[in-house]
Amino acid sequence: MTTYDATTVWALVAAVGVLTFLVRFSFVGLLGRFGDVPPWAERALGFVPVAVFAALVVPAVVTVQPTVTGTLTDDRTVAAAAAAVVAWRTENVLATIAVGMAALWTLRFVLPAVV
Repeated sequence: MTTYDATTVWALVAAVGVLTFLVRFSFVGLLGRFGDVPPWAERALGFVPVAVFAALVVPAVVTVQPTVTGTLTDDRTVAAAAAAVVAWRTENVLATIAVGMAALWTLRFVLPAVV
């Protein structure tokens, strides 16, 4: 809980909401009125989807184990590495997903039952 009263908390929420809106509006709304997107900004925006995807995937895949070997041999890390190789070689999204999931399921469910 917080020691601030309800009015202060709601004022902060409103202020943060307005600031967030203004930052987004300044780029999207105002840039179209004053001209085209500069070429350097277009190049930079091309990396946004990759950066967002990496920010979503890496924390779910890489888990820190007590040892480096434990981290590198974790089933999610190995399956992600296999999927990355397939993505690099084939550039096929469906093949990447299929190989990554097959590797994960094999490492997680088949190999422990065999060993």
